[in-house]
Parts: sequence; structure tokens; C-alpha cells
Amino acid sequence: MTVQADPRSEARAFTGQSLRRHDGDDYVAGRIAYTDDLTLPGTTHVVLVRSEVPHARISVDTDVALARPGVLMVATGRDLAEHVGPIPNAMDPAPTGGQALELRVLPNDKVVYVGQPLAAVVAETMQDALEAAALVKVSYEPLPHVLEAEDALADDAPLLYESWGSNVMLAGTAGHGDVEDLDTRSAGVVRGTLRTGRGAPAPMEPRVYVADWSTRSRRLTWYGTTQAPHPLRHSIAQFLGLRERDVHVVAPPVGGSFGFKNFGHPEEYLVCVLSRLLGRPVKWVEDRASTLRYGARDSRIHYTASFDADGRVTAVSCDLLANHGAASATGAFGMAFAGSLAMPSGYDVAHFRCDWRVVVTNKGPWSPLRPFGKEAGALLMETVMDAVARETGLDPLEVRRRNWVKADQFPFVTATGLELDSGDYEGLLDKALTVLDYENVRREQELARQEGRYIGIGIGFEVLPEGADIPGALIGASDISTVRMDPSGDVTVLTGVTSPGNGNDTAIIQIVADRLGVPMDAVSIVQGDTDLCPFGFGNVSSRGILTGGGSAALAAEDVAAKLRGVAAGMLGCESPDRIVLHDGLASVVGEPERALPVAAVAHALYTVGYIVAPDVEPTLEATRTFKMGNIRHHADEEGRIMPFSTFSNGIYLSVVEVDIETGIVDLKRHVMVHDCGVMINPRFVTGQFTGGVVQGIGAALTEEVLHAGDGSQASSGFKTYLLPRANDVPAFEIQHQVTPSPFTPLGTKGAGEGGVACTMASLLNAVNDALSPLGAKVEELPAVPHRVLEAIRGVGR
Repeated sequence: MTVQADPRSEARAFTGQSLRRHDGDDYVAGRIAYTDDLTLPGTTHVVLVRSEVPHARISVDTDVALARPGVLMVATGRDLAEHVGPIPNAMDPAPTGGQALELRVLPNDKVVYVGQPLAAVVAETMQDALEAAALVKVSYEPLPHVLEAEDALADDAPLLYESWGSNVMLAGTAGHGDVEDLDTRSAGVVRGTLRTGRGAPAPMEPRVYVADWSTRSRRLTWYGTTQAPHPLRHSIAQFLGLRERDVHVVAPPVGGSFGFKNFGHPEEYLVCVLSRLLGRPVKWVEDRASTLRYGARDSRIHYTASFDADGRVTAVSCDLLANHGAASATGAFGMAFAGSLAMPSGYDVAHFRCDWRVVVTNKGPWSPLRPFGKEAGALLMETVMDAVARETGLDPLEVRRRNWVKADQFPFVTATGLELDSGDYEGLLDKALTVLDYENVRREQELARQEGRYIGIGIGFEVLPEGADIPGALIGASDISTVRMDPSGDVTVLTGVTSPGNGNDTAIIQIVADRLGVPMDAVSIVQGDTDLCPFGFGNVSSRGILTGGGSAALAAEDVAAKLRGVAAGMLGCESPDRIVLHDGLASVVGEPERALPVAAVAHALYTVGYIVAPDVEPTLEATRTFKMGNIRHHADEEGRIMPFSTFSNGIYLSVVEVDIETGIVDLKRHVMVHDCGVMINPRFVTGQFTGGVVQGIGAALTEEVLHAGDGSQASSGFKTYLLPRANDVPAFEIQHQVTPSPFTPLGTKGAGEGGVACTMASLLNAVNDALSPLGAKVEELPAVPHRVLEAIRGVGR
């Protein structure tokens, strides 16, 4: 389904322009108030007592702590079980054959990872709460623990959740076709194993939650760092046994999300029940170690791929094993499912199968993290393409050209059932090669090798399924926006999508201002308030502009149609179709002298509408929903659904130098060309991809949450969890390609998750290209120095 804008729409003054953030000055000047800046009258403070062991039966003695001055409450899981039930799941694995999750805000009798909250101290001040928390006595009856997914599958592995009977939370298969006996049916076969270390979300602002229960109105107001206010409101109401209308969720500006601030974290609900029990506001602020306790990735892929004599990949079979850590209610297990669906990327591979399993261990739980597991697809397929190139002697670029879905094949249904909407992958590559000057860099590489220097060139390609709509979950490929113009001509946009700080609010203002013909400063936007904004799914799966911008555009077009009708009456024009809204004026096409200020038209409708436009409904307000038309939840004949609506894509080229004495990888150049369809504000798109690339550099080269054998977390801050620094990042060379989506009113595809996956892939391939003269190969990320040296020393063993 293609949704067309009103054919009378004027040339756009703002859409496509790299404009500054509408509220950028407020951020730079420090005028933005974050959740931690909020202190309500009578606010109390929560400190969590956390487990010191990875797996144990527990008993908690709170008497000494409760006697401390300033302490209002010390709550355990047993205490709260009298008042509330389990946390509602953001996504539930049970309906798709997984294990039933029944998770509490605090455990009743057992902990399953180091750092798990097991008691909550509420006090008048943070210092009071900290001092009392140190006095809570916990008795542990240790149980065996397991940290690695392979070990958790052993017959004698300790079970985290005894009722499950195993440590497998969920398993499935993606793809179809003949992937058996590949050796006997192909010119060649490549095999290997890929591992990714445990990464963590690292937003500038950790999570902060404030709950305020009004004993007078019997209503809860919740403030916090959330990407999904309306779904969270629904979830909190379920948890507390309230009507949804009795929960008000407010999401102030957020200092970065990356998926981590979606809903389902126990502390979101804990502050609610504590506030209701105390009748006072309750505030919880996360520390950095707790942020890093949540992870992602931490997976292993075994793969086999066959190819013919021309370098065409004929079949791929893989086994994906994901280490989820402890179970959580965030729906993070879905990253393994999304990763399997993202295979085989944008390659025309008829026979493909991925068997995937999500396994729980005694590490901290997974959290959703950009790009929501889809890096598995890019890493697998880009590794396979380079392996085929080595076996056939073809250039890695040529192997990709021979295997890509061609521009004239769209829409293209992949082996996993996704219908790729549009693209020109060879066009991406041609642009990237021009920027890099590929042939010259290859010559420089050869000269460097003669000098004993190890230069590598890596290619990374990604196709990112975006705009998710998950059956049974509050994650949808639709959104609602209201556009309202007051009698002065000022405009307010109320939308269900939120901003994690990426500027989508400014882009929506650009969209609306263009359609109403008003300056941008005449438009304001309200996000993140469930009492004010229409229902929306928030900020997940790159949907801010995809669906939020789409619905705002449709609503603005409705308001614009009324303005044209009124202006036609005021200007004596025979048809509203001849009215143009532009530069703050409503004018007649071809007769610019016949014009009125848009603000005057708005005022006229409200004040003399029965005179100038008796047939126009006297309000300048519209609420519209935009729903993606290509989602399919009914399974096809092979049991496949279509839960993603658009597919942004990109190709990235990395040039690295590897010091074989120290194992240090130095990123020299990074060229990226990305296609997210029509860009409303190219500056914001570039910013998104730049951030994604830096995140990908970290995942590929430096970032890893490490655990000691006793389950304790060795990575608790930015001295032990190494984010890329400014001198680790080269000057990026960025270009864009525009292949519009045929399924969105704006031609957008979503730009929120790009850059991470293909940067991981390009850097892995670059490192291995550099090491190829030595016969060495790195198969685990991040490629930290000791892994590079182990690969070199392992040659010939």
C-alpha cells in the first residue's frame, strides 16, 4: 500500500533541510530538566540492597536497618508479595512455545545473579537510605551457578528456574530450504564460529524513576526515563490493579536510550508500589554499575555455507545460541528472534535456516539494545561473503555483487519471510568505493605489507528490519498524532512517539510546518505525557518519523485542507485547490498578490467562520493514525509472518592497521553510505549513523562486560567497560543514498538503528584481512589485543 500526500501540497521549505534542533539552545544552555532534576514536595529516596552471590536461597533481616533515623520502610520480596503480583511482560515468550515468566520486583526467596535487588530501603534522604542499606543482613544458602550458555545446556547444569526443567527460555527456527548435505552438492563449503562478547547499554543518563501516589485522588503519577510512556502506563495499571486512566506517565527529556529505556524493568514498578504504600513520592536513581549490569549480544553462531564455482552462495545453515543472563520482563529475548529474521540480510540465498536458542545463565539480564539483535545477521553474512572470497580467489566486493538482491528484484521475499521493500545495494557500494578510492587503498595495502605493516580493508553490509509490529505486544507499526492550530495561527503537535534525544521532535515540526505553510517557530510539540498525547508506542524500532512523522503529516494535511477552504472564501477564489500555503501566507496559485497571512485565516475560521466559510467545520484540529500496510501477522504456508515494515540498509568500508606485536587495532578510515529512504533532516540522520558507528566500533574493538568465575561483574564503570574515545574514532566519511519506501507517506524507512551492525562486520573483516598474510583469523568480538595475539599465536597449532 502506498499512501500519497495531498496532490495540492506545496514545495517543501523545511523537509529535507539540515536544520538545527528547535530546542538546541536549551540543551546547550542547561535549561533542559531531566528526571533527576525533579524533586517533588515530600520526596523520599530508595536504595536497593543487592545480591553478593550469583545463585542462592536467601533470607533477609531488616530490623537493624529499619531502626535507623530517617528510614521509612525496608521492603523485601515477601513483604511486597502481599500487595502486588508479578511484573507484566513487555513481550511474553510463552505464547510462542517459550517458558512462562513470573518475575517479581524483588525476589521472594532466591537470587539468580550478582547485583540482583533483593530489598529496598526508603528514607527521607539518599544518605539515610545508603546508611541503612548497609545494615540489611542477608543470609545466603549458595547454589551452583553457570555463566556460559554452552555450560547452561549441559544435562547436569544448575537450573535458574526449576519449574522450567531446563535453562532454555525460548527456541525457534527461521528460514527454509534444503540446507542438508552441503558438502556433496556444492563446489565448496565454508564453516566457522562467530562469538560476540557481552555488550551493555551506556546512555549518558542512567535510569531515574519517580512515582507519586495521591491518596486524595487515588491516582499515580510516574516520571522517568522511558521510551514508551503509553505502554508503560498500561503495564503499571495492570501491576497495581488500577484503571489505566488512574495512571499518568510523564517522560521528561531523556539523555540517550538505545532500547535500554523501554519498559519491563523491575524498578519501574517498585517505585510505584512503594509510593502507594507510603503515600509519598518515591525516587530511585541508578548508578553506573547497575546500568552496565544489563547486557546484550553475548552470543555464539556456528555456521556452514555452500557456494558454487562462480562464488554464488547456495545455502547457509547456522545455529545461534544467545546468553540472556537472568530472565527479565523487558522482552529482550526477542533480539535472538529478530537476529534470525535479519538473516540472510540483502543476499539472494534461496536455502537458509537458522536454529536459535535463548538460554538463561547467572549473569545480569539482557536488555533491549540497538540494533536489537540484528547485528547477528550482518556478522554472519559478511563473514560468509569474505570466506567465500578467500576460497574462490574473488575480490570480496565481487562476491557481494554476485549475491545481492538486485534493484529490479524488489519487493523481494527472503528465506526468513521478510519482504524487502526497496533498495539499490550496488549503488551504495559504488558510492562507497568512490569515496574510499578502493583500488588505491589496495595498492597502499600491498606496499605496507612489503614494509612489514599489516593493513586491512573490511566490508560491512546491513539490511535492518525496522518499524516492528509484534503480535500480542504493545509494539506496533502505527501511531497517532494530533495537530492543532489556535486562533493566533500557532500550532501544537501532540504525538505518541517520544524522542531519545535524536531530534525526531524537530523533524516532526519540519513536516507539520511545511504542510501548514507556517514558520517552524510557530509550531510546538508535546511528547511523552500520557494525559496530553494520543496513544502511541513510543520510541522503538526506528519508528519516530516512520509512523509518528507519518501520522503528523496526515493530520497536518487535514488541517491544511480546512485552511485552504477558509482562505478560498476570504480571497474569493473559486476552488480551495488553487490555494497555496507557504511562507506564512495563503495565496492563490499564480496570483501571489492575492494572499492573506495563515494566522489571519485561522482567526477568521474561529471568529467569522459562518460568514467566510459556512461549509468548513469550525475547528483547526485533526487527529490521524498512520498504519503501515505491509505488516502480515497471518502465517504463510511455511509458518512465516512479516513483523517488520521497512528495511534501511548501508555499506561501510573500514581500513585498519594491526600491530602484530601488541595486538592493537588502529582504525584509520571508515566510509559509510546509508539508505534510510527520504531524509526529513539529513543532519539528524548523519548524527544517528555517527552514533551508531561509534557504538559499533566499541562492540567490535573495546566494549565487553566481563565476569569473574564467582559471577561478580568485573566491568562496573568506564575504566573497566571501555567506550571508544575521541582519539579512537577517525573522521567519518559519510554519504547517503535515497531509495524511498513505497509504504510510507513520506518515503522514510527509519534511521534509528543503522551503523552498529555493519561497523562490527566491517571491522571484523578488516582485522582478518590485515592478518591474512599470517594465516590468522579472529572469530570473537571485541577484537581486543589479547584475542588478536591469540589468533596470531594459534596459527599452525
